[in-house]
Amino acid sequence: MAHTFVKDIMKKNVVSIDSSMSIKEAAIMMDDANVGCIVITQNNNPVGILTERDFVKRVAAKEKALTNKVGEVMSSPLISIGPEETIWDAAEIMQSKRIHKVPVLEGNNLLGIVTATDIVEVCSFGSDSSMRSICDQILLRLQKDKPN
Repeated sequence: MAHTFVKDIMKKNVVSIDSSMSIKEAAIMMDDANVGCIVITQNNNPVGILTERDFVKRVAAKEKALTNKVGEVMSSPLISIGPEETIWDAAEIMQSKRIHKVPVLEGNNLLGIVTATDIVEVCSFGSDSSMRSICDQILLRLQKDKPN
């Protein structure tokens, strides 16, 4: 299973909201769906993401009103990945961009989302030697790229 693709592990039910909606509406939707992020759209095209971390850094820490628009506090431009990319590619994006959630797009179509947790679950499943090899490679890369 050395080449597991993003499409094989992504979650297909992604919560999204228009950029003109309020921060409070996004928080309610995230709470109702029990998710850690919401994809922000404009004209039905994904343009950003709002994560729990964004709520801390861009809303609470900056004392933004919950009536403000999500478009004002979202992380943008949206960093995404294609469904045919490997989980190794997803892990590299997450590591290099220091993010934990990557929406899966085909063109402007939002197909799903892959998270660091999804990758860890795949890498830790069973005792398959190829999975352990992938985990070792990820750990070695993270160590090599980690600032001293």
